[in-house]
Formats: sequence, C-alpha cells, structure tokens
Amino acid sequence: MKILLIGEYSNVHWTLAEGLRSLGHTVCVVSNGDFWKDYRRDVSLVRKYTKLGGLRYMFRLYSLLPKFKGYDVVQLINPMFLEIKAERIAPIYRYLRRHNRKVFLGAFGMDAYWVEACTRKPHIFRYSDFNIGDREIVNDYTREQSADWQGTAKATLNHEIADTCNGIIAGLYEYHEAYKGAYAGKLAYIPLPVEPDKGDAQVYNQERKIRFFIGIQKERSIYKGTDIMLRALERIATDYPQECEMLKAESVPFEQYSKMVNDCDVLLDQLYGYSPAMNALLAMSKGKIVVGGAEEECYAILGEDKLRPMVNVTPSEEDVYAKLQWIVKNREKVAAMQRESIEYVEKHHNPVKVAMEYLEFWSKK
Repeated sequence: MKILLIGEYSNVHWTLAEGLRSLGHTVCVVSNGDFWKDYRRDVSLVRKYTKLGGLRYMFRLYSLLPKFKGYDVVQLINPMFLEIKAERIAPIYRYLRRHNRKVFLGAFGMDAYWVEACTRKPHIFRYSDFNIGDREIVNDYTREQSADWQGTAKATLNHEIADTCNGIIAGLYEYHEAYKGAYAGKLAYIPLPVEPDKGDAQVYNQERKIRFFIGIQKERSIYKGTDIMLRALERIATDYPQECEMLKAESVPFEQYSKMVNDCDVLLDQLYGYSPAMNALLAMSKGKIVVGGAEEECYAILGEDKLRPMVNVTPSEEDVYAKLQWIVKNREKVAAMQRESIEYVEKHHNPVKVAMEYLEFWSKK
C-alpha cells in the first residue's frame, strides 16, 4: 500500500509508519513534529507565528498538495490536522478525498465528539476532564474547550469528516466510547503503537529508596490532574522519607524529561483518564510502573484478562495518596510489576502488530 499520514500526536504516526514500512508498505508522514516535541517526519510542515508566518505556511501547504494525491490510504491525526482555521481545512480535506482512494480519521485527542461525550448528561464517564460523577469541572481549560468545539467551525468540520470519511480509528477506550454511538459501523479501536525502549530499563533494588517521578507542565496541570497528584506525592515523600524520594520536572526540555523518567521507578501520569496514553506507555516500555488512569474498561477493550501492571487511581488526592502508600509498603512487588509493564507494552503495543491491525481495518473499509 501507499499510505499518507498527516499530523502528529506524541509520535503515534511516525511509530505507526515504521511498523508499516517494516511490512513492506510505502509511507509518508507529513507533520509539524507535534510542535516543540519535534518528532521525526518525512515532510515538515511547520507554521511560524509571525506576521508573515501564516502566508508562508499557506504557500508551502498549497505547493505540497499535488504531492498528496494517488495514495491508497490517507489518515488524519485529528479534524484539525493542519495549523489553519477549520474553514480553510475543509476544502483541503475534500481535495484529499477526491484524489485518494480512502481517507480515515484518527480519534486520538481533543475534538467535538470527545467534548460532547464528556459534557453529555447523564454522564457516560464516571469521571473525565469535564466531570467527576455528576459534578461538572469548571475551569479555564474546560470552558475554552467547550467554546472551541461546540457549535463552531471546528465542530462542523469534525462532523463532516466523521460523516464522509471511510473509517475512524480510536487510540484509547475513551475516544472509542465518544464515537461509538454515532459511528459504530465505521469505528475501530486499535492500540497506540509504541517502540520498545528497554535500553535504560532498571529493575528496582529494594536496598535503595523507591523513586517517584512527576512531570508538570504549568499550563496543563489542572486539566491533567497533576496538581492533585503532586500534593499526594509531596505528602508521601514527607511521611516516608526513608523509603522513597520524589523527582519533579517542571516544564523542562524533552531530553531532560526523558532522562528523569529513566532514573525513576514509578511515574505519576494523568489523573482523569481511563487508559494509559503515549507518555505512560513509553515509560512502561522502559520498565516503569505507571500510576494513573487504568480502569478495567481499558483492559477489557484489549481482551487482557491477566496483566495488571498499572496502578489505577481515581480523581481524589486521598486515593492517589493511598495508592502511593501501597507501593511504598509493598516494595517487594515493584520489580515484578516493572517486568509486567514491559510485557504489557510488548504484547499490545508492538508497532508491527499495531500496523497489521491498521492494515486489516483499512482494507475492510
């Protein structure tokens, strides 16, 4: 197959492309590298936010369009797969549909269907970025996303692409649920592809303190729940100074962040999710225990009835504290859980295995 992947989210498309190439397919990844993360791509399409940046971006985009023809499959990372307004993306999407055999939409993050699923009443999720039970979470982030994706040009674009594309692929249980009601017949859940990284994996030695790590991005702290997780971790570090230590990274460069992950035993991830996303899965591939969203639904959609390497937490400081305390008091289990983390990623998220699932779905639709 000749495959075009447009856009990037936490290295999903590049990792998928590597899996597809190893199976003999021709793949082109077009992206901005996911902004500051600067992931690899075949064609770089980056917008500079200067006075002339928009014009230069549009000029490069339209000069590239003739090269985006004649593919068997085009996959879009998100309805907003380009760094321009939704109204300008719509005709480009239609161009891609006209000049390629099949076009697929990725459900990997924020979009209109996710916002609608999270704000619908009665709530379909026990908790999310937007609710805890029947209580709505109201902050700058939820207000901004609701205003962005409800009754707007972005929502209109999302609906058009979902209605007219050949299929929709969700990378997490949550996003599958968001699309399931309206598009069950053209929807698939396929695990995120993760390139194994065991080079720096270290099995925990009980002779030393256990190292907990939390990464904080100030502008995303509230909606990721890291503010709550940090408070719980600070309490654990204070209450058990002889048993554990806390590593904290606050808006550090990616290279420094990766090194700190390598040095830890346990990674505190997102609070409001049901499933581990790319950051958590990458840490698990290194043999780290992840504390974060890992509800039974995320195992069930994979058909996994044995491995439980993650420590699931609910959106409460007391629950996070209790789970961290359990790890401190059961340090003899840490090494086995770390090995399970590696086994889990290898079993479900191997890029070649994931690529084969994509090929099967693309071929059927």
